[in-house]
Amino acid sequence: MSGSGSLQALRARYGERYRWLVLLAVMVGTMASVMSSTVVNVAIPDMSQHFALGQERAQWVASGFMVAMTVSMLTTPWLLSRYGYRATYAGSMLLLLVGGMVGGLSNHYGLVLAARVAEGLAAGIVQPIPAIIILYAFQPHEQGRASGIFGMGVVLAPALGPSIGGLLVDWFGWRSIFFMVVPLCVVSLWLAYKLVPNTAPGGLAANRQSQSLDWRGLLLGGAGTLCLLNGLVELRSGPLLQALVLLVLAALCALLFVGWQRCLSRQGRSPLMELGLFRYRTFAMGSIVAFIYGTALFGSTYLLPVFMQMGLQLSASHVGTILLPAGAVLALTIPLVGRLADRQPTHLLVSIGLFLLALSFALMVLIGLESPLWWLVVFAILGRIGLGFILPSLNLGAMRPLDKSLISQGSSTIGFLRMLGGAAGVSLCGIVLEWRLAAHGVSLASSGSSPARIAAFSESFLMLAALCVLALVAAWQLRDAPRAPSAPAA
Repeated sequence: MSGSGSLQALRARYGERYRWLVLLAVMVGTMASVMSSTVVNVAIPDMSQHFALGQERAQWVASGFMVAMTVSMLTTPWLLSRYGYRATYAGSMLLLLVGGMVGGLSNHYGLVLAARVAEGLAAGIVQPIPAIIILYAFQPHEQGRASGIFGMGVVLAPALGPSIGGLLVDWFGWRSIFFMVVPLCVVSLWLAYKLVPNTAPGGLAANRQSQSLDWRGLLLGGAGTLCLLNGLVELRSGPLLQALVLLVLAALCALLFVGWQRCLSRQGRSPLMELGLFRYRTFAMGSIVAFIYGTALFGSTYLLPVFMQMGLQLSASHVGTILLPAGAVLALTIPLVGRLADRQPTHLLVSIGLFLLALSFALMVLIGLESPLWWLVVFAILGRIGLGFILPSLNLGAMRPLDKSLISQGSSTIGFLRMLGGAAGVSLCGIVLEWRLAAHGVSLASSGSSPARIAAFSESFLMLAALCVLALVAAWQLRDAPRAPSAPAA
C-alpha cells in the first residue's frame, strides 16, 4: 500500500522511532479500556441507590463488561485482517467513547447496562493489539523492553483509576465515572489517525473481501462463558441444581466450540480460535499459566480488600492506603523486568514471579487481628513484585515460537484464557471463602471479627497459593523457546 496511512509511508515519515510512537498510541487506548473495566466498581453502591437495584442486578454492570470483554478478544485477529490496525483500533475507541457517554447520560438502568457491554466489547478488541505490535514491530532483543514500558503505563490505569473515581463519585456523583474514559478516547482517536497504520499485521493490505466472521463460534463462546460465570455465581447463592445445569451447559458449549473450530480448520476456513496454536508446547504451557494466573490475580483483587475490611475491620481508606505502595512498586518493577526479559529465559522470570506471588498469599496466614499493618504492606508489595515479573514475560515467552501468521491468533487466545480465568477466579474465591466460613461456623454477615473468620480467610489465601504453585509447574515448560525471526513489521 502506498497511501499516507500505510506502514511504509509512516515509517518513512517518522523513521526509527516510529515503532515506539505506535506503541504509545495503542497504550493510551489500552489504558482507557483497562480504566473502564476497574473504575466502575466504586460507583456501584450509588448506582444501586439511584436505580433502586438489588446487589445482584447492580453487579451485572461489572459482570456484563467482563463477559463482553472476554468473548470479544477472540474477534481481534479477524478484525485486524479484514479492516487493518487503524480502523479496528479507532472503531474500538469510538465504541468505548460512545459507551462512556451513553452510560453517563442514561436515566434507565437497561441503557447503562448496554453501555457497559459496549465498553466491554471495545476493551476486549483493543487489549490483544499491543502484544501483536510488539512481536511484529520490535526486534527480539527489544521486545522485553517494549513490553515493560507498555506494561508500566497500563498498570497505572487500574492503580490510579479507583482513587480518582472515588473522588469523582463524592464530588459529582456516579455518572462522572463513565466520563473518565472520554479524554483518553479522544486522545487515542487523534493518535490513531496520526500514527496507527491502516495495514493488517505484517504490513499486509487489509482484505475487505476475506471470509465472514465465525458467528457460530462466537455465539458458542459467549454462551459458554455466560453459563460458566452464572453457574459459579449460583454455586455461591443459588440452588445447587441450577448451578449444575449451568456448568454442564458451559461444558457442552466448550465441547461444541472446539468441535466447530476443528471443523472450520479442516475445511480451510478461518476459525475464531486457531487450535493449531496448542501444538506449540510453549504456547500450550503459557496458556495454562495465563488461565491460572488470571484466576489467582483477579481472585486476589477480590479477596484481599474483603479480608482487610470484613476480616480485620479496616476502613476503606485504610485499605486504599495499604495497597497504594504495592501499586507503585508494581509500576516500577515492570519496566525493569522488561529489560531482563530481553536477556533472561522466560521460564525463569515467570517462575520467579509465580513463586513470589504464591509466597505472598501463603504469608497471609500470619496475619491476625493483632498483627502490625506494615506486614500487610510488605506482603502486598511482595505479591506485586511477583506480578511485575510475570506481566512483561508471559505473553512474549508463549508467543515467540509461533509462526508470524499465528501471532494475532495467539495474542487474542491467550488474552481470552487469562480473562476467562480471571472472571472465574472471583467466583472461585467467593465459593471457597463461604465454604471455609461455614466450616468454622461463622459468616461475613455477622458484625465484628474473630479468629475463626481470620482462619477462613487464611485457608482461602492458601488455595490461591496452591494455584500459583500449579501454574509454576506449567511455567517451567516455557524454557528453551526459540525466538521469532527478527525482521520488523507492524
